[in-house]
Amino acid sequence: MASKVNIFWFRRDLRLDDNVGFYKALHGKYPVLPLFIFDENILNELPEDDGRVTFIFDELQKMRDQLQEFSSSLAMYHGSPKDIFKEIISKFNVQNVITNHDYEPYAKDRDIEISELLQRKDIGFYTFKDQVIFEKDEIVKDDGNPYVVYTPYMKKWKATFNEDKHLKIYYTSQVMNNLLQHTRLPNLSLHAIGFKRSKIEVPAYDVTPTTLQEYEKNRNFPAQEGTSRLGPHLRFGTISLRKIIKKAISEKNETFWQELIWREFFMQILWHFPKTVDNAFRKKYDRIPWRKDKTDFKKWKEGKTGYALVDAGMRQLNLTGYMHNRVRMVAASFLCKHLLIDWRWGEAYFAEKLLDYELSSNIGNWQWAAGSGVDAAPYFRIFNPTTQLEKFDKNQTYVKEWIQDYGTNSYPDKMVDHKKARERALETYKKAIN
Repeated sequence: MASKVNIFWFRRDLRLDDNVGFYKALHGKYPVLPLFIFDENILNELPEDDGRVTFIFDELQKMRDQLQEFSSSLAMYHGSPKDIFKEIISKFNVQNVITNHDYEPYAKDRDIEISELLQRKDIGFYTFKDQVIFEKDEIVKDDGNPYVVYTPYMKKWKATFNEDKHLKIYYTSQVMNNLLQHTRLPNLSLHAIGFKRSKIEVPAYDVTPTTLQEYEKNRNFPAQEGTSRLGPHLRFGTISLRKIIKKAISEKNETFWQELIWREFFMQILWHFPKTVDNAFRKKYDRIPWRKDKTDFKKWKEGKTGYALVDAGMRQLNLTGYMHNRVRMVAASFLCKHLLIDWRWGEAYFAEKLLDYELSSNIGNWQWAAGSGVDAAPYFRIFNPTTQLEKFDKNQTYVKEWIQDYGTNSYPDKMVDHKKARERALETYKKAIN
């Protein structure tokens, strides 16, 4: 009989150090077999040159190289998790599967399915909190109900937070000798999983003291490198959230810290209200008669609305997989309010394009822009893309960087008049929700 092993299943935590579940696995009774599954249920929805898949693949190869320094490796499989686990169980004498929590609706269903499969084989299934400080119902009102407004949630989050307790670093370097001594575990190529290398690259994150100190001053101006570019790294766990919060605290940067709390706010909203994936949080907003205008939607997607800040953002997104956060708000508001196109269409397009796509934040922010979500902007708050440009890109540096035909005859005229579009939105919303 093959010797007994525990499996650590990497998912949204692509790092070896300060990884709670991996740390717990390495402190277990049996050697640890590291595993990653390219889940066909997720991959089948993506274009073959998706930048996120290239990023994940490259990070896994780096991890594999690091693990081989400890005479171990990383087993990589492609398929449905249930089928993969059946295959692994037939090849290894698996005692326990250890992983970190994932909170999205698909992930929750998948984990229940895997747990039930393992249970039938008398194999333990243990999951740990790693990608957030507080999860599920850890931060709720005194009556046990979830917060649906950010500010009181944030205050309770901070009041509950204890630096020593919640920012413990889980160092794994001392226990790497507990890995399975096996350097020839299954590997894969991008081609083998049906993908090719993307031209779009995930930028390195920038959380230097300068970034943090100047974050408040620079973060709203898209022409400046004032943001951290942390999104994809938090999304896929290539960096530890605990280490990032330690940095924010050491630099006493409340604004940056509170942006990280927004992420957890939206995660717990999705946990408590999974129906918000497809339905307005405020139910009456599902009565809005959205215009199903595919031609207008195409112009928005291609950055051909005639509103420079919107167009620059959409062109940046299409070319790089990234859009500045201030511009995201303006572009989203423009789609929902100026064009009266369903926020779900925009959410799906961002999901396809954004390197830092996070289901809970994307839904939360799109519903915020549409006025239908938690803590949302009131429906009558409609960004004026022209004044937003004057305020946040006064010299048009950002716009000129991303719109090659800006100021030429080939740049499109404004597809709607701001004043008329605003009046139409106000009238439509008012009639639908009152």
